[in-house]
Amino acid sequence: MENRKTDHIDLALKSQTPKETLDNRFYYEPMLAAHPTDKLRPFTFLGKTFNVPFWVSSMTGGAPQAAHINRNLAMACKEFGFGMGLGSCRVIINDDNHIADFDMRTLIGDNLPLYANLGICQIEQLLEQKQFEKISRLIDKLRADGLIIHVNPMQEWFQPEGDRLKHPPIDTIKRLLDKVSFPLIVKEVGQGIGPASLRELLKLPLAAIEFAAFGGTNFAKMELMRNNNSLNDVHEPLSLVGTDVYQMLQSVNHIFDTEKKIACKQLITSGGIKSFLDGYYLLERSLLQAVYGQASSLLSYAVGDYEQLHTYIAQQIKGLEMAYAYLRIKA
Repeated sequence: MENRKTDHIDLALKSQTPKETLDNRFYYEPMLAAHPTDKLRPFTFLGKTFNVPFWVSSMTGGAPQAAHINRNLAMACKEFGFGMGLGSCRVIINDDNHIADFDMRTLIGDNLPLYANLGICQIEQLLEQKQFEKISRLIDKLRADGLIIHVNPMQEWFQPEGDRLKHPPIDTIKRLLDKVSFPLIVKEVGQGIGPASLRELLKLPLAAIEFAAFGGTNFAKMELMRNNNSLNDVHEPLSLVGTDVYQMLQSVNHIFDTEKKIACKQLITSGGIKSFLDGYYLLERSLLQAVYGQASSLLSYAVGDYEQLHTYIAQQIKGLEMAYAYLRIKA
């Protein structure tokens, strides 16, 4: 005890917190709960039981480290009880040379969601070529629960080897929905989705919408950085437009509250979520059932050994339990 008191004296000045650092999203209510001892309550999302409201936002496949990263993530999903979206599976549409990078069903188990992933340009091309059965084969060989469609016109436009869309993505998504029986999730890749597009997506019988909002990894900016072009500075302002995760949630809540007749009623809130407090805030504010997704934060731990990732997620859960016990969202 003497050492603890000495530490308090030594650290008192260093631990001063200016009022400008206050997180004004929450009321702290220290009188109303004991320290949490129970795990977070299980709940159903995407038709399966989650123990924690996390989601592995689609990351990688086909790169040298992809198999190692995805294995770590799949093991974490299994251990802690949450779902996983794979990175773009385009590389295994026509051959299986890299299938080991994506074949995570054995590791994650049958009781948690595992979703394959293709870009809207690939979907459009496969439908035009009347090869949409390749999508079904992809789902079967990965034993996936469904497909994530990543919609990325800005990224494709800036990518030197990028594809060009011939049709509005919403039309292509509707065409695919008419042809397949497995669930679909639609996401963006770093710019987010505006209210008019969200309204159209919410009308569709999608399993979920993932935000991938502005504020996290920005794939349009990434492509500009890859492309050694003297005109990059001219185009850069386009990479800085979009919608952040809070604006997107506000739009979805407004649409749900005013229109009610929506078909898609599950969200994966992602894009710039840096901590469990960001996730907690979004979960508590959402009128639809939601989980929160992370990509870069998980990736930074998944590239190492599994123990690093395990420790990070365990601490996230511990923080989330404290948030549920003692924090209330300000109106």
